Amino acid sequence: MKTLLIKNGTIITMNPGREVLDGNIYIEDGKIVEIPSSRQSADTVIDARGKLVLPGFIQIHVHLNQTLFRGMADDMDVVDWLKLWIWPLEQAHNPDSVYASARLSIAEMVRGGTTTAMTMETMNHTEAAFLAAEDMGFRAVIGNAMMDHWEVGTEMIGESTDTALKKSRALIEQFHGKHNGRLHFAFCPRGTRNASDELWKEVAQISNQENIKVHTHVAENREQSDRLAEEGGRELDYLDQMGVVNSNLVIAHGVWLTDEEHDLLARKSASVAHCPSANFKLASGIARVPEMLAKGVNVALGADGAPCNNNLNAFMEMRLAALIHKPRCGPKSMPAMQVLEMLTINGAKAAGLEDQVGSLETGKHADVTIIGRDVLHASPGSATNPYTQLVYEHQSSDVDTVIIDGEVLLQDGQFTRWDKREILDSAELELRKLISRSKGISL
Repeated sequence: MKTLLIKNGTIITMNPGREVLDGNIYIEDGKIVEIPSSRQSADTVIDARGKLVLPGFIQIHVHLNQTLFRGMADDMDVVDWLKLWIWPLEQAHNPDSVYASARLSIAEMVRGGTTTAMTMETMNHTEAAFLAAEDMGFRAVIGNAMMDHWEVGTEMIGESTDTALKKSRALIEQFHGKHNGRLHFAFCPRGTRNASDELWKEVAQISNQENIKVHTHVAENREQSDRLAEEGGRELDYLDQMGVVNSNLVIAHGVWLTDEEHDLLARKSASVAHCPSANFKLASGIARVPEMLAKGVNVALGADGAPCNNNLNAFMEMRLAALIHKPRCGPKSMPAMQVLEMLTINGAKAAGLEDQVGSLETGKHADVTIIGRDVLHASPGSATNPYTQLVYEHQSSDVDTVIIDGEVLLQDGQFTRWDKREILDSAELELRKLISRSKGISL
């Protein structure tokens, strides 16, 4: 039995009472056993005096395979972004390049306090993303992008319905619920425009029977949303007809949803991944998150892919989510505690893991992020509300320690089991190989 003690911290539990405690957390074999704890010794002891101790961040919309393309598709809208860069680059991936991209993504997220991510990969080689998460001790809900339909405008060409489903079933068999429950599968039809009725209905049936998440893009770009509405109705209405709008559904973006669609999401207990930095950079718009939260929609946060926000920084997403809605909805909208909920317990609910992570409570997995407060940009902090300090002041560089399943992966800001230089060099090498395989793209 391995034991771990976190001592003397300011603990932001995110439990139902949203308690903030001063004291210790005692962990055995990756689970929280006592909080607060009076114990003073364990196999490993971490002194968190003067630091914030909180649940590991949970990002609910990320593309691990795209981090290799960081900085290669800037200053364009989402249609050209997909057509001219992302789709050709994704087609050039092989298992080694997906693995290198996923490792780089995970290392960046852990360095910034993220311990869980829900990710949508490309059509092929998704097993390499799972293997990267497995090898690095990361918690993830991952799926292959399912596309059996040619999308007008982006020229994204799919595969057969049977092939898409066969790949998903193989990933479920190999990874779903495996590795101490750290890895899970989610069905990821890329969007309503990329998948046929047949595919959506089959996904709905398996998802509902086996309680598997469905993760897709909805109402991200106004032009696309309006065109689809003219051709065959609203995207969310269509998904409801296909049988997937329920508590297993997670939609990314939801920028151009109507009031009626907000009501539908709330009524069916579906979740939304708010990705403010990507929505800004692609000029997609601003999702009406305060309205969704007021209606009871579960809204979580995600950085999206690195080519459309340029990093996987959870602190940036928190700060933007807290600020961008205030000019329209008032200074009291999106208070700091509510924004931190989006990155912790709301994210856990969206991922279907709320009984395992998202708060620091007895019996839950020990996924913990520790933030150093002794920094210029968050001082003086002795009288500061820790929620507002986290959301408005702290940065990813302030993350001191990250623990997943009781394993310390980052301590004193340094990785404990990964070679940062090797991860960076591997990403650079695989990018150059990928570019040589791609058509019409050069560095």
